[in-house]
Amino acid sequence: MAEKVAGRVERRNAGDNTSAATSEAFERSVIGSGIAVREIVKSYGAFRAADQVSLEIEPGEFITLLGPSGSGKTTLLNLIAGFQKPDDGEILVDGKAIQDVPTHKRGFGMVFQSYALFPNMTVTQNVAFPLRMAGVDRATAERRVAETLDMMRLSEHAAKSPSQMSGGQQQRVAIARAIVLRPKVVLMDEPLSALDRRLRESIQIEIRQLHRTLGSTILFVTHDQGEALTMSDRIAVMDAGKIVQVGTPTEIYRHPKDRFVASFVGESNLIEAEVVQKRGTTMTLKNRAGYVFSAESRDAIDVGRASVLVRPERIAISDVPTANSIPAVVTSALFLGEILRVEVRMEGGETLLIRCTDRTGRPLPSVGDLLHVSWGAEDCWVLS
Repeated sequence: MAEKVAGRVERRNAGDNTSAATSEAFERSVIGSGIAVREIVKSYGAFRAADQVSLEIEPGEFITLLGPSGSGKTTLLNLIAGFQKPDDGEILVDGKAIQDVPTHKRGFGMVFQSYALFPNMTVTQNVAFPLRMAGVDRATAERRVAETLDMMRLSEHAAKSPSQMSGGQQQRVAIARAIVLRPKVVLMDEPLSALDRRLRESIQIEIRQLHRTLGSTILFVTHDQGEALTMSDRIAVMDAGKIVQVGTPTEIYRHPKDRFVASFVGESNLIEAEVVQKRGTTMTLKNRAGYVFSAESRDAIDVGRASVLVRPERIAISDVPTANSIPAVVTSALFLGEILRVEVRMEGGETLLIRCTDRTGRPLPSVGDLLHVSWGAEDCWVLS
């Protein structure tokens, strides 16, 4: 299993200038536990927060539970952590059931949104606390704390109290405290949601690097799809207490299973169209305006009506007609720095959101302008 995870991480890193040596080091450092969630049920009265949820997490994997508020992601994390007990089903860690194991004996690291630092302790004392509770000898504890503070770039803040630190620094202390025992599993419950965007993006990178260094299994909970796409080996999208799709960030974004996943993960255009012809995995479709285009599908979809996903960044625009283009009128145009966000209305009344890079010499479209839009078969996806 560890070899599978390391292989996936090596493929994932192929495009980000990470060396083969780094991938090999990560493979050697995988220490994480495998977790199996099987048919878990958790109800609160008539409400099912977890509805027969099953999920296999590989050793050393970084997997994210992604979903809106009330989808069941935090409930599932709490069940794995031991803060709640399931009504039915089982949870196994390295093949052993843990439903009846107390939280403090599961050996998991935990990072919360609220930091939960001890205000009357210094950074060093906060990070050393789990080691003291575990009975680690003083010399080993001091060495481990120093290593962890250095890893999290906190050494110069060792003597400070939490009140003397920024929110980002406090969150790094919370992460340091969670990993100081080198746990096989680290659970993170929306740990970055209280931070501003720039700081959040910085700590996302730090957590990914930390995961590669430690090799622990990380289960990360968020409602922020950008976080999930940036950080995860795999994403489990949840809705109404169920896992609706599990896949790599690329799979989830490019090939969502249904309308919910397509709408929740990233911005999307959902076009209602008639299936005119099927040839293997390629379909020919026609929308309400009569625009004929091709799209890909892996599912067995009959000839008839279908919903087609077209991501905003996959739509090409032109001031003049091009091959297979359709005219559309601009209804909104925003300049967002490097990105132009344009909304248009096609002849059939459907609206499209378009995101394109700002180019020198290209004026910002004005409301009422006529544009010509197009996309290819590889740019859209027929939903099941």
